[in-house]
Amino acid sequence: MSVNRKIYHLDMSETNPIAPEMRAEILARLDAIEKEHDVSVLYACESGSRGWGFASPDSDYDVRFLYVHRLPWYFRLGAQRDVIEQPISGALDVGGWELRKALGLLRKGNATLIEWLDSPIVYRADAQFLAALRDAARQVHQPAHTFHHYISMAHKNYREYLRGETVRLKKYLYVLRPTLAALWIEQGRGVAPMPFQQLVDAIITDAALRDAIAQLLAIKRCAVEAEYGASLPIINAFLERELTRLENTPAFAPQDVDFSILERLLLDTVLRCNGARVSEQVQ
Repeated sequence: MSVNRKIYHLDMSETNPIAPEMRAEILARLDAIEKEHDVSVLYACESGSRGWGFASPDSDYDVRFLYVHRLPWYFRLGAQRDVIEQPISGALDVGGWELRKALGLLRKGNATLIEWLDSPIVYRADAQFLAALRDAARQVHQPAHTFHHYISMAHKNYREYLRGETVRLKKYLYVLRPTLAALWIEQGRGVAPMPFQQLVDAIITDAALRDAIAQLLAIKRCAVEAEYGASLPIINAFLERELTRLENTPAFAPQDVDFSILERLLLDTVLRCNGARVSEQVQ
């Protein structure tokens, strides 16, 4: 099963480009998944540190994708498996979500899926589908959901990894990024971008803090994943101050969101990928 209108994007990450041989291996893996599971992969990207822009030399390739089945799959009454997970092989970690599952998670404000759609490293995409999905994600974005997702993530990682005098340096970035994403949303900027540097450039104005983050990034991009170092007081102070403040941020105003765009996208995409006539509307 395949979709004719596919495009293959170049790697847009300047800090951690994907080597041609690794890109070829990933594309071959996606082709094999389509054949083995009889599905069509509509979108595949890098998640995690490579997508965020601060991968280490030994970072895994976290390939995430969205797919659709043949039409009969959608008419079965029983619960069916809606994820494809492959065993981690070498540096490759590959997994995907079926489209109905993905859109259901988007309806709940799933921040992970929203990040995938903004990944600077796209391996494969159906152009029509990707444009429609990105538009739908903007229309149904619920700031309260993504804000609390990022705050919860930042607090958890801070408590678990950054309390000692010596810390794993990569963990600073796993607290800084969700904190900056929460600040982005608090400031009414819309959907937080995936690339870490965009968040830094927009949110951090203190020169000393920007320098400390730049030095941290330089170390992270050259060091192995398990690299330890002394704690960084200027970054700790920023995180403690902002996480405490953000935790007490007043609740976002309730929103009326029309989720029917997700239902239309599901129907139209499944029909189009199966060569059926695309509907004009969901009844």
